[in-house]
Order: sequence, then C-alpha cells, then structure tokens
Amino acid sequence: MSLLAELKCITDALNIPAQTSIFDAPAPDKYIVFTPIVDDYHLFADNKPNVDVEEVRISYFDKGNYLAGKKAIENAVIAAEITITDRRYLGHEDDTGYHHYAIDVAKNYQIEEE
Repeated sequence: MSLLAELKCITDALNIPAQTSIFDAPAPDKYIVFTPIVDDYHLFADNKPNVDVEEVRISYFDKGNYLAGKKAIENAVIAAEITITDRRYLGHEDDTGYHHYAIDVAKNYQIEEE
C-alpha cells in the first residue's frame, strides 16, 4: 500500500472528502488535498534500495472552526503509525472563506524482492 492510499482510507473514515493534487469537485465546507512531496530511497544494500520513504502534505481546508478537524486528522494519522513531520496554520483565505492548515507526513515502506 502507498502513503496516499493509507491517507485516503483515513480521510474516508473521518468523512472528509479528499483528492490528490487538486480538489476539482465543488468544494464542501471542509475538504483535504494531498500533495506528494518526496518519494526517496534512503537505505541501500547490494546496490538495491531497501526502504522507500514517502512524504505527503495534507492540506486541510475548513470554513468553520478547523481545530476539531485538525485534531481528528492528527489522531488518525498517529494511530495509523504515520509520522507527522510538520504542522502549520497557513492562514485564512479571505477570497474563499477557508482556513488552511497543513500537516506534512512521512512513512517508510520496506521494499520486498519479487
């Protein structure tokens, strides 16, 4: 499974609509956009990668009080054993009315030989 797939399962369980890269549907009062940040091989043995590191930014948009949604996302990510590498409030978008909060996450995946 990939990090994007795991995050999609989490947001589905939280009933928060989510898409990757852009949200092209009519935007509800709260939604998530996943932005892949890094796919990297960190550990090698015998000139072959052993670990694939995936990093994704979770951009959470909410027209109301974003704190409850932010906390629910963080708790679900931690429960899924995904590492939170950064969290930050990016501001209120006056033109759309959304609060924008970003949560950067990462997970290591063991590469299995075929």
